Amino acid sequence: MSDWGDGTRCVRAGLPEPAPGEPFLPGPVFAAPYHLDPFAGQGTSPNGYGRPDNPTRRLLEAAVGELEGGDCRVFATGQAAITGLLLTLLRPGDTVVLPTDGYFPVRAFATDVLEAIGVRVLFAPTVGPYPSFEGVRLVLVETPANPGLDVVDVAALAERAHTAGALLAVDNTTATPLGQRPLDLGADLVVASGTKALTGHSDLLLGYLASRSAELIDAVTTWRTTTGAVPGAFDAWLAHRSLATLDLRLARQSANAAAVVDLLAGRPDVTGLRWPGRPDDPAYAVASAQMRRIPGVLSFDLGDADRVGRFVEAARLVAAATSFGGLHTTADRRAQWGDDTAPGFVRLSCGAEDTADLVADIAAALAAAGPV
Repeated sequence: MSDWGDGTRCVRAGLPEPAPGEPFLPGPVFAAPYHLDPFAGQGTSPNGYGRPDNPTRRLLEAAVGELEGGDCRVFATGQAAITGLLLTLLRPGDTVVLPTDGYFPVRAFATDVLEAIGVRVLFAPTVGPYPSFEGVRLVLVETPANPGLDVVDVAALAERAHTAGALLAVDNTTATPLGQRPLDLGADLVVASGTKALTGHSDLLLGYLASRSAELIDAVTTWRTTTGAVPGAFDAWLAHRSLATLDLRLARQSANAAAVVDLLAGRPDVTGLRWPGRPDDPAYAVASAQMRRIPGVLSFDLGDADRVGRFVEAARLVAAATSFGGLHTTADRRAQWGDDTAPGFVRLSCGAEDTADLVADIAAALAAAGPV
């Protein structure tokens, strides 16, 4: 599978061997208990009880694992995956380094929960400067960062972390495994929200974690089984079905983002434009060397909250919504959720609309929104 192109890999990922009369992707298995052998019990089957065992979930894990290049475990949400990672690896007295500009609920969890159980929490921007990693158990980065879209050199950070005896985990939500494969770059773990571009249809919640370390995967699996943070069978099946079009969706979203960036770059009423695929973006040099494709997410500032509202209200193809990576273009004013961003800061997630239609609609909506 490694010598196939992205589209082929996405279409084929995690599928069982073909058999006459069987579907390409089996339907979801809805089960809490399964039949057990009356004498041997569960030992004769991989399925004993629905919380730890589900064949639909295992097929999805095989698919995502193939794309990320490691063994995968899926969770009910991205937040369940990342908090499961943190609570699996960290004990009282451990130190963790988290991004100041990544997903804000992770910072809230760290200060509300991790510090309360005796974990020392340090924060650093995605592009640094970083504190010393001596005595650090885990370094977590999100690259490209959400929502500011800074990018860090994963290979360099992995070398620095490993030299100090720390583990490196990379949140790959924004990039997806087609944008970059952190495990290939030296990361110990990948964690991500599959709710967003990975599944891309805005109709399910999902998270996952991947690693090449059997020890780490076993520990995470035990945590998930104990806490029950598993996705349902239908969500797992729907995610696997959606994964097949990831290459196609990302291609259109990235093309749309590039065209929208060209439009916004020439407007004096738009400031703070960020997209790692733009040659004059601060993240461009690292992103172009490290990433295989740039996501369809960009950010900019429209001056104040009211102008953002007028812009979205005037748009026909841009919906006000949180999350990102879906088929529909969405605008999210991140300050309303607690991110440390300016009132007029917008994260725009480009969907799969026709590029010319989207660019024209955004231009008309900006004109209709008027000045600050």
